[in-house]
Amino acid sequence: MNRKLITALLALTMLLTLCACAPAGNAPKGNVTFTDDLGHEVTLSSWTHVAAPQSSFAQLWLLAGGEVYATSADALGEGIVDFPDGTVDLGSVKNPSVETMISAGVDFALLSADLSSHVELYDTLTAAGIPCAYLGVETFDDYLRALKLLTDLTGRDDLYRQNGEQIQTRVGAAIARKEGHDTPTVLLLRAYSSGVKAKASDNMTGAMLKDMGCVNIADSDDSLLENLSMEVIIQRDPDYIFVTTMGESDEAALKSVEDTLMNNPAWAELSAVKNDHYFVLPKDLFHLKPNDRWGESYEMLADILYGEE
Repeated sequence: MNRKLITALLALTMLLTLCACAPAGNAPKGNVTFTDDLGHEVTLSSWTHVAAPQSSFAQLWLLAGGEVYATSADALGEGIVDFPDGTVDLGSVKNPSVETMISAGVDFALLSADLSSHVELYDTLTAAGIPCAYLGVETFDDYLRALKLLTDLTGRDDLYRQNGEQIQTRVGAAIARKEGHDTPTVLLLRAYSSGVKAKASDNMTGAMLKDMGCVNIADSDDSLLENLSMEVIIQRDPDYIFVTTMGESDEAALKSVEDTLMNNPAWAELSAVKNDHYFVLPKDLFHLKPNDRWGESYEMLADILYGEE
């Protein structure tokens, strides 16, 4: 056979072999093993039919370049994430249907390390052959870690730079605005339709306020966490009061603040109230996980605490 023809055929064979082996898009590239936030060793051979019952994790997977195959009815109804037609409905976010995951052919589940009902699914899912990873995302650093894990799976380093490192730059710039300012004291309240609680720095908004240089009065006074006392609030007289709301009705939650605290005549004497430093923070940035909007959350706090740029 002609030498040139043999060389051409060999080159063609190598090209076809490379094309056959190359992954299409974000398709799996073989077995991958990692450790999740609960210490489970997770081994994946496929992640094309991903279940993410929590809307924040569904959005996180999309930001990493993945496609959500199944999610909860809550997430489908919230309108926060734009799911395609045919996305499998797993029922309640707190109790997603394992039976539906199995019948729908889910090959990987992203679950919350902070929801006990999710944690309780581990043995059942593992026995059914569905690998699951538990993520705990409460702070911006948690978000970056989770995004890096997921973009490593999808092979989308560009999306880690876009949705992680670029936002990290914005967050860092917002935090830097505290330099040269006095340290503000704050009271952080979480309001429900059924009542109001003071929150320390061990939650998402509390951690952000701490990053911004604030001193949370509940961090050093456990009595506020156990019993929201106007007497203690007056004694500590915080510079700022922040409120986050939970539940379907913000109006009902804020009515709880009014009934519990604002109707007390002493409320008007607080420095935060006199100086118009009482703020109700938007739920999409300070209750729901901001994901690619962490920069907005930190910038809003910087504007409130240290003045708009």
